[in-house]
Amino acid sequence: MKTFAWMAAAALAAAGCSSMGAGGGGARAVASLEPTQGNSAHGAVTFTQRGDRVHVVAHVMGLKPGATHGFHVHEKGDCGSADGMSTGGHFNPDGHPHGPQSAAHHAGDMPALVADAYGTADAAFDLAGVSLGGGAPDLVGKGLIVHRDPDDYTTQPTGNAGPRIACAVIRRA
Repeated sequence: MKTFAWMAAAALAAAGCSSMGAGGGGARAVASLEPTQGNSAHGAVTFTQRGDRVHVVAHVMGLKPGATHGFHVHEKGDCGSADGMSTGGHFNPDGHPHGPQSAAHHAGDMPALVADAYGTADAAFDLAGVSLGGGAPDLVGKGLIVHRDPDDYTTQPTGNAGPRIACAVIRRA
């Protein structure tokens, strides 16, 4: 697997700059997505604590052009298996059902990534009920997964999003 640390650093720097004018930023974390065996998805994701929310900025390449992909925080920060299954299930410390951000959901449930015609997805969104160290469930040290298929936000407990095509560990920046 290739290491995309330079992309993560660039994304983190961009996220830091963009947060300065929006009430400042707090703790930061970064994840460098690497492809699982037989896949090409890779990219960088930054996480910035903003009050009681975590702001997420993702840049992912090597996706199926025009496709929607499930995107989740998983319970274990372990990308040691070739298929990404070593990350375990969705991060769900409170035992909520799987679902979209607008309803009851796992702490690890996030909005989908939508690839453009070139197979690149850029996303920015806020997560409630999680943190980057202290308070609400901490994302640092957890796994981050991009799935091949869209999340239906209904099927329990996974959203039927298919195989894991990229994996990362969320690390404090």
